Amino acid sequence: MTALLEAVALSRSFGATKALDTVSLGLHSGELLGLVGPDGAGKSTLLRAMMGLIAIDAGEARVLGVPWEKAPADSRERLGYMPQHYGLYTDLSVDENLRFFASLFDIPKDIFQQRRTRLLALMQLERAADRPAGALSGGMYKKLAIACALLHRPQALVLDEPTNGVDPVSRRELWGLLYEFVHDGMGVLVSTPYMDEAARCSRVALLHQGHLLAHGEPAALVAGFAHDVIEVEGTDRRALEPFLEAQDGVVALTPAGERLRVVVRREVRQQVEGQLRAMGARVVEGRADFEDLYLSLVASRGAA
Repeated sequence: MTALLEAVALSRSFGATKALDTVSLGLHSGELLGLVGPDGAGKSTLLRAMMGLIAIDAGEARVLGVPWEKAPADSRERLGYMPQHYGLYTDLSVDENLRFFASLFDIPKDIFQQRRTRLLALMQLERAADRPAGALSGGMYKKLAIACALLHRPQALVLDEPTNGVDPVSRRELWGLLYEFVHDGMGVLVSTPYMDEAARCSRVALLHQGHLLAHGEPAALVAGFAHDVIEVEGTDRRALEPFLEAQDGVVALTPAGERLRVVVRREVRQQVEGQLRAMGARVVEGRADFEDLYLSLVASRGAA
């Protein structure tokens, strides 16, 4: 099946910084693809490159199987894009912003009215139609931005950190909207710095400093995790942290409330646990999640 959008061994540098290093990734119809990684991982650069918005140093960006430089002029009309810092007109109302973006896509008035009614209802913005965009909450602002990106009925929707800076309720509502789009056959590519959002996607791609660490179905990636996770409590953390950081078998270490969450190699787990108990610590079983997976992959890359 031809990808809606595709990166083929993409590389891009900014001065001495290599933002992308031979990254390959594709978005297909009816899937929610998550691009996951912290700030500086290269997520925004990859999205802009896949959208044909920036030049690349090597590799190729394709839309519907065709390289961007050879793609027909209407290719962009098949795509919807919401950058991290979306440029709505804050002094215009919700309705006026929609009308403005409809004019950019040359949408006939009768079709616009139908889509306007549908999008305002979908985004739960009917009561805010006359409110200036600058007076919206963070979540409502993001919903309006998505509505503007959907006006021309794109086949693929690309969203750069749409849940960043919004409240938990709006975050849940935004993900609900993404599921609706995918159910209707749209391909959605969304970047996020939140590891817990990875499990909500059809597929995920884990990015770190421009490198694609892993990609695949979330459940399969976690199921294939090669290490054990334990949680440690009951003694002075200031003594435990330096001890654990010095152990070759400890892959990753993060605070978890009063506990320390430890990713440890299976072959040395019993040895590490024995030393911890001798120090007066209590050790309990943990369950691997995407943060554990990501930190372990980063640590493995650093050790390579």
